[in-house]
Amino acid sequence: MKKLTFLSLCLFIASTVWGQPAPDKIGNITVQPIEHASLALFTSNKTVFVDPVGHAQEFNALKTPDIILITDIHGDHFSPKTLESLHLKNTVLVVPQVVADKLPDHLKSQVIVLHNGNSKTVKGIDISALPMYNLPESPTAYHTKGRGNGYVIILDGKRIYISGDTGDTPEMRALKNIDIAFVCMNLPYTMDIHHAAEGVLAFKPAIIYPYHYRGQQGKSDVAAFKQMVESKNPAIEVRLRDWYPAGQ
Repeated sequence: MKKLTFLSLCLFIASTVWGQPAPDKIGNITVQPIEHASLALFTSNKTVFVDPVGHAQEFNALKTPDIILITDIHGDHFSPKTLESLHLKNTVLVVPQVVADKLPDHLKSQVIVLHNGNSKTVKGIDISALPMYNLPESPTAYHTKGRGNGYVIILDGKRIYISGDTGDTPEMRALKNIDIAFVCMNLPYTMDIHHAAEGVLAFKPAIIYPYHYRGQQGKSDVAAFKQMVESKNPAIEVRLRDWYPAGQ
């Protein structure tokens, strides 16, 4: 049996203690699902948290993040209480303006605001902000265009797309050369599995993780989503992981 690296051992312990799914490996990148919209990405020298929400222990058991990406102001993506309880002295937070406006004062000096269409290299990681919004567009939609951010980041040479709360938008369909994608699918807040599958088939990521798939009617049928995508394009690998601890 191969020896566990120190990072893998830490992640395994964290997943055992806090009930997180086991980490996943893609080349030199470790993917750690946490819950719903929250995840962590690791390389040997970089750690990125996405939408950290929930028990601080789930995050403090992992490596201290170099960067935190926050997509929107809703409570399943943005929790000032969780951020306050994390070790963030040397962390940069990349956020949309609406999140920056609501951050605790002592974190504001660590913030980089990206608007839709903006890009920035942060601690050696290229980050681009994309629109995320509901279709059809409406002023009363859960997510209006321009408020929140999806992100494309380049980590260890891999282009990684994080959808945030979005519909099957033209901006998502226009993505190119995505190695890893995290795509939402929960009604009525985002899109159903059919629209999610159509969008994924359009931009053709190498690996896709359905995440953020719990809605008002329970969890989306991600197994059916996997069948829809892989039956039409076997080159796309759909990886199913349980993003919801028992009882969530």
